[in-house]
Amino acid sequence: MANQQPASWRERLYPIIFLSNNLISRIGVVLVTAAAIFWVFLLPTYLQGEAASAYLGILLFLALPSGFFLGLALIPIGIVLYRRRLGGTPALTSEFPVLSWSNPSLRRLIIFIGVVTFANMLIGANLTYRATAYMESVQFCGLTCHTVMKPEYTAYQNSPHSRVECVKCHIGAGASWFVRSKLSGLGQVVAVALNNYERPIPVPVANLRPARETCEDCHWPDKFGGDRLRVLTHFDDEGKTTKSVLLMHIGGGGARGVGIHTAHVGKGVRIRYAHSDNERQNIPWVEYGRNGEKRDFFAAKARKEDIAKMDVREMDCMDCHNRPSHSFETPEGALDRMMAAGAIAPDLPQIRKAALEILKKNYTSTAQAESEIPAAVERFYKEKSADVYSKRQAAVQSAAKGVLAIWSRNVFPEMKINWGTYINNIGHNDFPGCFRCHDGEHKSADGKAVEQDCNTCHSLLAMDEASPKILTELGVD
Repeated sequence: MANQQPASWRERLYPIIFLSNNLISRIGVVLVTAAAIFWVFLLPTYLQGEAASAYLGILLFLALPSGFFLGLALIPIGIVLYRRRLGGTPALTSEFPVLSWSNPSLRRLIIFIGVVTFANMLIGANLTYRATAYMESVQFCGLTCHTVMKPEYTAYQNSPHSRVECVKCHIGAGASWFVRSKLSGLGQVVAVALNNYERPIPVPVANLRPARETCEDCHWPDKFGGDRLRVLTHFDDEGKTTKSVLLMHIGGGGARGVGIHTAHVGKGVRIRYAHSDNERQNIPWVEYGRNGEKRDFFAAKARKEDIAKMDVREMDCMDCHNRPSHSFETPEGALDRMMAAGAIAPDLPQIRKAALEILKKNYTSTAQAESEIPAAVERFYKEKSADVYSKRQAAVQSAAKGVLAIWSRNVFPEMKINWGTYINNIGHNDFPGCFRCHDGEHKSADGKAVEQDCNTCHSLLAMDEASPKILTELGVD
């Protein structure tokens, strides 16, 4: 063995040439060739990086690259298996071309292999890049798994972040979180394929990246927010309008004194809390720290031994803004918004009352709701206000479409999502929200309670007034 000479390049090359002549390697060659040909014809689409539909995107940016790389893998796999079957390196037949650079056939073969290898590297790089980019696209996130993500995608399209890509918040920057998200996504793909995913999708998202690494890339907490005017418009069953006016004390930055962000995410502030439920609605213990000083607040009847067994979380943006891009409305709030926008005529008699009754009915499928809701609105006026229907048929039909639009944006029977399924922690009118902690019952050892003074967060300038004087003075319509 010590005198064995190293194999020449010819001896190393001829097994590869000989052994590639097998069925598995041929299949690999066919896959690579077919994928390359399709890539050439579809090159404009790949350069653009967009597909006309989610399903076409799957074929272009996922299926085609998979076939290409599968083919590349099959070629060496076939060689290895064929060699094992032959019991080692085979001898060449007498008809086999001479392995010499002077042989034109061998030169052409090597040049061909070099060109094809370069082309495969070019095609593979483009396919890999486009596949990665497609998996980060809104189209892939929202439409590929249509039934599963339809509720979240619908809410996202009507949110302030509707022009922000999903991955900006759900993954953020950096390769580590990208890899973690894709590994997590593999299990979700299997669940969708086997149709055993949870309905509705459980919230909050487990192991969500901290908001300081995503939200705060755009929403800088050191920026002072100041005070902001908020006008809430409400309609009664007769279409009469009332308005409530709030001056929201946002605060933030290095500001002192009152302010929502000043108190919760201001400089030197660190808040931790324990929750006894997965939805983080029951909070028996809060630790408020500021500039190194800490104070513990316990809910009534909370026991320290029970709290010690609970999950403890450091508060960030997502504890209040828990649905920043996927917020679902209440039927009352959605009707007020549509009526204020004129999509549903406020002066249609009894429209709000009728619409609420229709919206709150139980529909077993989207198809049933799409058929019955518009018909129910029209039937209400045909049977109870025939004169209104005859005179304002167009307004009634427009209202019917508006009521269906409200339902379609908020209720999804296929995913078991109904009114109030997903809790929104902003505010305290529809859900506990702020009152999870600010209920006056969370107290420290010295009897001090977590503040519930309304003026800490906002000043009430008008309450259910037809024409608030403050709006006239401010010149606000």
